[in-house]
Amino acid sequence: MGIELRERWGGQPLWARWVLTVYLIGFLEGSCVHIFYLARDGIHAYASFPQVPLRVFFVSLAILDPLVAVLVGLVRREGVWLASAVMVTDVFGNWWSNRHWLQDDPAKLLPLLPITLFGLFVVAFLLPLHRTVAGPAGRPQAARPAA
Repeated sequence: MGIELRERWGGQPLWARWVLTVYLIGFLEGSCVHIFYLARDGIHAYASFPQVPLRVFFVSLAILDPLVAVLVGLVRREGVWLASAVMVTDVFGNWWSNRHWLQDDPAKLLPLLPITLFGLFVVAFLLPLHRTVAGPAGRPQAARPAA
């Protein structure tokens, strides 16, 4: 597994390795935050959100974020797609649950800037990484000849 993983990472262009590394850092940080909140406050960690589906989603991030980190670390296309899906819903959920600050005190939205920028980064690299990253069989995808 170690040699195969090294070949997967080594088979990626330099830009893709950097992007995957940023993905790993971001999702590992998210994993730590969500696991910390659950360890500290239990299942009611997100009780301040009035919408139950948002509470459930934010609790589920304690599983989804580490799963994305593992799949991205294994250089799997599934990880790239799951990363984008998680970030789109995570950014949307954060903005939706804090939308009342848009009128009340817009400065309180500044903490959403890092997650929003990371979400845009993840989505921006979805298709380039999908084309580049190793598929399920573990082999880098061959470049297709131009038509």
